[in-house]
Amino acid sequence: MPVALTLLALAIAYWIVVFLVQRSVLFPAPSAQWAPDPDAAEAIPLPQQGGAVRALFLGPTTHNAFPAPLFIFTHGNAELAQEWVGEFAEPRAWGWAALLVEYPGYGQEPGHPSEASINAVVTAAYEWARHDPRIDLSRIVAYGRSIGGGPATHLATTQPVAGLILESSFTSVARVAHRFLIPWFLVRDRFDSLAALQKYRGPLLVLHGELDEIVPFSEGKALAAAVPGAEFARMPCGHNDCPRPWTTIRAFLNGKGLMRTSP
Repeated sequence: MPVALTLLALAIAYWIVVFLVQRSVLFPAPSAQWAPDPDAAEAIPLPQQGGAVRALFLGPTTHNAFPAPLFIFTHGNAELAQEWVGEFAEPRAWGWAALLVEYPGYGQEPGHPSEASINAVVTAAYEWARHDPRIDLSRIVAYGRSIGGGPATHLATTQPVAGLILESSFTSVARVAHRFLIPWFLVRDRFDSLAALQKYRGPLLVLHGELDEIVPFSEGKALAAAVPGAEFARMPCGHNDCPRPWTTIRAFLNGKGLMRTSP
């Protein structure tokens, strides 16, 4: 067989394998048992076609803080929502609440993770917040980390949110996949945040580690450049070792008038 045909056959075989296994690579869903302390987090069922997926609601720890501003938080691809309960202690002390969205197929949740199923859960999270009297509807902020930046951007560009925070996130899965010689047309879950941000004109804060070994630093800069007036914060860390940037986030929220003590 000529060398060119051999290389083409190898490329096609590689692409077939990529197409078949990409979701297990993109969504390495942990299967840990449900473990949050019910005194620290309230389980919120979000109705889905395959069965309700539970999110975790963390109320503010300040006295008489309701109705409270809310982070709708979407985590990274190999994480669980329950792992983030303690990380939100500081903003809860400010008077903020948080809704930590779990993904279908993660932990003990029903369903299978995909761009469509995760976006559906995040939209359901917003609908829950919109109808819960404990939430200040005028101060809902979407906050996504790593792959969670995709659904957070989807939420911010399809629902009226007060702001968007993207941490260690990417412009699109297809663009990252290109680095591994995977053509765009084989990518099933693209999370094209860069394209979505073209129609977003709200407050945007992008945080990215300058030593990020998984999502290049340039990806964060490109996300910020897509929205006029967006703020970009360089973090002295990689991808999974960044300390919580609450000081930067609080300054961003304060600058946008979202840190007021009453709605």
